[in-house]
Amino acid sequence: MALQGKTAVVTGSGRGLGLAYAQALAAAGAAVVVNDTDQAVVDAAVASITSAGGRATGVVAAVGDSEAARRLVDTAVEEFGSLDVLVCNAGILRDRVLWKMTDDDFDAVVRVHLRGTFTCARAAAVRMRQQGTGGRLILISSPAGQRGNFGQTNYAAAKAGIVAMARTWAMELGRAGITVNAVIPVAATEMTKTIPVFAPFIEESERTGKPLPDWLRKDEGLGTVEDVAGLVTFLASDLSAEVTGQAIGVGGDRLALWAHPKEKAVAFADGGWSADAIASAWADGVGAEPESYGIPAPRVPEA
Repeated sequence: MALQGKTAVVTGSGRGLGLAYAQALAAAGAAVVVNDTDQAVVDAAVASITSAGGRATGVVAAVGDSEAARRLVDTAVEEFGSLDVLVCNAGILRDRVLWKMTDDDFDAVVRVHLRGTFTCARAAAVRMRQQGTGGRLILISSPAGQRGNFGQTNYAAAKAGIVAMARTWAMELGRAGITVNAVIPVAATEMTKTIPVFAPFIEESERTGKPLPDWLRKDEGLGTVEDVAGLVTFLASDLSAEVTGQAIGVGGDRLALWAHPKEKAVAFADGGWSADAIASAWADGVGAEPESYGIPAPRVPEA
């Protein structure tokens, strides 16, 4: 996958999935702007790319405000001459159940994930439209944003909003040749290590170097961070020019296209629906097969 001559900004790319994205883009030939909030982490990430023969520079900033977004875009242009790809990956967690979640818990997560994606994408879109050569906006969402997840009001809401923004911006930026897609990754990270059913398998894989079990890689779509990076590289390339407005899942051995929300069942009543009419018709009508919610619990195969 050739990305020579392209410049990418990857937010939150000091470690984990973001670092895997940045390294993969650089390995494919792109110059990369690495971003994190810790100078030492940024320096280490840049060194990991340049020592492998890639081109990279770093920006220490917390995404969320317009100034941070401007710095990222300006650095790409000043250091490498253009901005062609933006990967909005930066994120934090402040998990609490609804009745324990504070205003600060909610605002901090929404600021980084949702507002950070908005401000960075806006700055990138302005630059890409000025360049007139198209571009790629790759927004990182989550299964929690598609299905909800216990204790993640803030995170799930932000990740759902990111998919909605991808679909909206795909319409708005299409004429400029800028594609916009949402990636829904699943990988062995510090967060997934906290899931009890996954933890022992991830720990054994890290200790022994053996791949994760086949059922994890296929049934759960859980693999390494490197397993996810191929999709980001594809979406950054010219080969994805016709792919836009999509929510695409990837992890382990699994690649999936998520459906747009759509009406599942419809009923009609002349003159409209009263509350009593809805109550009478619900169980045998549109509510006969209610949708599930939440990320399904993993199922470990019997030995």
